[in-house]
Amino acid sequence: MKTISYLLTLLLAIGSHLAKAQNASVEATAEKILETYAGYKETSIRDRRFKHEEIVPLIERLQGKPGFEVSVVGQSVEKRNIYLVRIGNGPTPVLLWSQMHGDEPTATMAIMDLFNFFADAGGPLDDWRQLLMKDLSLYFIPMLNPDGAERFQRRNALDIDLNRDAVRQQTPEAQILKRVRDSLQAVWGFNLHDQSRYYSVGRSGMTASFSFLAPAYNFEKDVNPVRERSMQLIVELDQLIEQYIPGQVARYDDEFEPRAFGDNMQKWGTSTILIESGAYPGDPEKQQLRRYHYLLLLSAFEAIRSESFAQQNKDDYFLIPENKRLLHDLILREASWERDGHRYRIDLAFRQKEKLYNGARLVYREGQLVDMGDLSTFTGFQELDASDMLVQSGKLYPRVFFDLKELQRETDFKKLLQDGYTDVRLQRLPPNEIAAELPLRLHPANTKEVSNEIKLYTNPSLLLIKGDEVQYAIVNGKLYEVNQ
Repeated sequence: MKTISYLLTLLLAIGSHLAKAQNASVEATAEKILETYAGYKETSIRDRRFKHEEIVPLIERLQGKPGFEVSVVGQSVEKRNIYLVRIGNGPTPVLLWSQMHGDEPTATMAIMDLFNFFADAGGPLDDWRQLLMKDLSLYFIPMLNPDGAERFQRRNALDIDLNRDAVRQQTPEAQILKRVRDSLQAVWGFNLHDQSRYYSVGRSGMTASFSFLAPAYNFEKDVNPVRERSMQLIVELDQLIEQYIPGQVARYDDEFEPRAFGDNMQKWGTSTILIESGAYPGDPEKQQLRRYHYLLLLSAFEAIRSESFAQQNKDDYFLIPENKRLLHDLILREASWERDGHRYRIDLAFRQKEKLYNGARLVYREGQLVDMGDLSTFTGFQELDASDMLVQSGKLYPRVFFDLKELQRETDFKKLLQDGYTDVRLQRLPPNEIAAELPLRLHPANTKEVSNEIKLYTNPSLLLIKGDEVQYAIVNGKLYEVNQ
């Protein structure tokens, strides 16, 4: 009995040592992935609003490269080609689809970078690249919803949400995804999305840069071997990415959605992982998240190839904090507000709404007052303690100026704000993307008055007053310290 006990102890120790060694190897590979990333980043894509026509040549140039196979598997409602790119010839089929929501492009950017990596025969990490291609068959559907991407909108050209069409399959795009999955009998599936930057990691106040989900396949949220594999792989990916963006990784709500593709993929026998790209500080175009997404996908491929995920405990999946929509761009805390002879103490929350123009290729941001009252359970990317200040509506300057140049030449913005003027009129308005960045709101010359009433879902220009002096102004949802 002592001999058996000793052998068991020895085997456990060896297993633990091998697990640690394997984890160290994965970490070393991750460092090399990031070190070499710049050489594979597809430089023709620099922001989130690229179109189908811009990725088509990036896909078609892969045809004929060793280990690649490119095919058109169907067309969208508006007859844009939808591509399937195969990389490798291994026994394990892995299916990845991106941008089934047209305004969620981070994964598509990362996939274009992955194509460059796998096409680089003889480059850095080439031995490992060949191992991945030998052991896996990777199938990519980049930009499943090209019509939505054209408009930079969530839904397709029929205004149908493709991720709610897994059962009826009324859209050609949903039919394509189902047909491809069935033909491959994919063992693994990666459902790649973007989520709002206003999701936080639990109640931590940290933005959720990535959120993972092993979708449920029934209302009871049972865990079978198919879903368990998804959970184990997510645990491994969470442990990896937490080393680079600690405290910014969350778990998506796993309530069963019977119409969604991820939930049904799990039901159909494909171990499915949802990856949601959220926000990263100072990264509005998600280029840093693109880099980490690239790391996540390559690391996932290695975990599948080596089966290292099988060492993870599925219960650790539930230790990942659930994401919650608790963030705002700006919160003013406990400002005094006078109305109808009464004084109230309120918090005010603002968010920046993207406004698209130039064929949805360019964007500017417009502020909006989205909540007010007791917002103590919410967090702002920027917060101001206004407990000793009175919030009031800004005023419209009486003079009309010809254009922005005259306004800049003949006024002092700081002096205008100190005097309570937040809004001005111009005969010739500059483009919206310029006006949106100014500490004053610009209006047409024929504007008679502005209310700037503190009212939900409007964009009021406000002043924060301490004593008799204006300390801060909120213009277009942004906070300006007047004396600065």
